[in-house]
Amino acid sequence: MFKTITARAIVPVALAVTGFVIVCCILLYSLMKTDMINDAVHYETNLADTIIKSTHYAMLKSDREMLSNIIDNVGAQQGVEHVRIFNKKGLIMFSQNHKEINRLVDKKTAGCIGCHTGPVPTSSLGVMQQARRFKNERGIEVLAITAPVYNEPACYNADCHFHTAGQKVLGTLDIGLSAAPLLKTLSLMRSRMMVFSVMVLILTIGGVSALLRRNVFVPLQEIKEFTAKVSRGNLDAELPGITGELTDLANDVRDVSLKLKRAGQELEVLRDGQKTLNKKATTEADSP
Repeated sequence: MFKTITARAIVPVALAVTGFVIVCCILLYSLMKTDMINDAVHYETNLADTIIKSTHYAMLKSDREMLSNIIDNVGAQQGVEHVRIFNKKGLIMFSQNHKEINRLVDKKTAGCIGCHTGPVPTSSLGVMQQARRFKNERGIEVLAITAPVYNEPACYNADCHFHTAGQKVLGTLDIGLSAAPLLKTLSLMRSRMMVFSVMVLILTIGGVSALLRRNVFVPLQEIKEFTAKVSRGNLDAELPGITGELTDLANDVRDVSLKLKRAGQELEVLRDGQKTLNKKATTEADSP
């Protein structure tokens, strides 16, 4: 397929390096993407926990006005797409979107199905199981967390509450943040990794090509030219000054050229001797 030794040497190296760099960059990007998403989930989980602790006192006092004010203030923050609290039956009690208050949430959605897969709802989930990604009605990518509000002794022992000690979960906080900053960062990282990959390919292939040219291709070309001169009969051609492992090849070519030269000289001597003998024999034959 490749007629020249240069192509046969460089093209496989270029293909191998390209494949290696592409695979490594894909793996690296996947790992970094997973780490960034996990960090975003942990951040949002901590934010949900902070909101739950901030509303704890208002919940104990059953101060609905204070709870509503806290949810409204949180929902007004930049990047917050929704924040709501619903009870164990799925009835939305508080929300930054007042239109959805007193509505039932769909327990088959991504944020609810994790706990409601069986006949008895699960009372606890891992951090990553609480997270979900989706596009809301405005077409915005959202990273949301559903954090349960657990029953505590201060809750079921309070005079104004009717929760029993056996009720583990009182409700759920659902908060969703816009994933636009995360997606923008991932896109920027992906673009930079592509540029970095191209730079690595250019530098690597260029460096390998330069080293091969200096240490292999140029000496081989000089040996080729030297051999061509010898094959044309120029046995006095100077051996190109090369170093490295190709020196043995150059020495072999030189030895062959010297042996050819000696063989030619010996052949000339034999020819001259034969001519002399032929002349002598002819002279003796012609004499009376």
